[in-house]
Amino acid sequence: MSFERFATYREIKSQPEAWAQAIELTSVASLPKATDYEQVIFTGCGSTYYLSLAAAALYQELTSCAARAVPGGELLLNSQTILTDQRTLLVAISRSGRTTETVKSVEKFKAEKRGEVVVISNYDEVLSRLADVNIVISKGQEESVAQTRSFASMYVAVTAFCARIAGRDDLLPTLSRLPEIGNWLIGNYESYAREIGENLNYDSFYFLGSGIRHGLACEVNLKMKEMTLTHSEPFHFLEFRHGPMSMVNEKAVVVGMLSDANRAHEAKVLSEMKALGGTVVALGESDADVEFRSGIPESVRGVLYLPVLQLMAFYRSVMKGLNPDRPNNLTAVVKLNF
Repeated sequence: MSFERFATYREIKSQPEAWAQAIELTSVASLPKATDYEQVIFTGCGSTYYLSLAAAALYQELTSCAARAVPGGELLLNSQTILTDQRTLLVAISRSGRTTETVKSVEKFKAEKRGEVVVISNYDEVLSRLADVNIVISKGQEESVAQTRSFASMYVAVTAFCARIAGRDDLLPTLSRLPEIGNWLIGNYESYAREIGENLNYDSFYFLGSGIRHGLACEVNLKMKEMTLTHSEPFHFLEFRHGPMSMVNEKAVVVGMLSDANRAHEAKVLSEMKALGGTVVALGESDADVEFRSGIPESVRGVLYLPVLQLMAFYRSVMKGLNPDRPNNLTAVVKLNF
């Protein structure tokens, strides 16, 4: 079978090129300063809400300024639970630039004169025209419904955005190495992703990621749900012991996004899950099943967790006889009548 006939496969494999464009565009954008705002809100829907979770954690880690992530629908319908009189920067993230909840929430935010808006997208659409700062990564555009290349490209843009707005110029030169390492990871670990993905003896996947990696764990969990219709859940590492580990057996795969600082605690969780019969897949800079070997600081290499796990979901989808490009019941853009 030629996997090239699937748009999802082509998009996963080609994503480092979109990463490079994201880095370039963000490097020349005129960005506000973190000290200009008392809080930053990141918003999106579905995958881009999970991207917002990862972005808010990274922003706060790098700037020491308050940040939070909220779904576009919550910002629209329940803004009183989110917004205060504090000076607020809104970062709206949307692949299409047309998602109703995100567009409407930004329109409301601007009408109420809450603050500036940064938009990160893959298409120059209505959302971009509402932006004070607009970053459109066209090489992240996709034919398929489930986000892979688009998500990764926007996450790289967010990573560069957070580093720049924090004044962390020391991190910026290392970003240019991400595309090369991404291509190497895809080439080196595609067969491993296929081996795990095509094994239909597994019936459940658990994705563990803490800190700036938790939003990414939520996203790869969503890819497994969307493309493969498999039971899948994300958790923080230590939280997994508090009940969810009861589900671990020989049919479960536990994927761990290892950090540097907390590796000892996280690796112990994975070791315990392996002892319970689960299959463990560990990703990290070194001493893992998938090793980045990047030399890039941990705070800005998060995108490297994505391609192998996206490929795992792709191969499982095909093995189950599904169409990874068109998951059940889904459309590429959610448009609602408000």
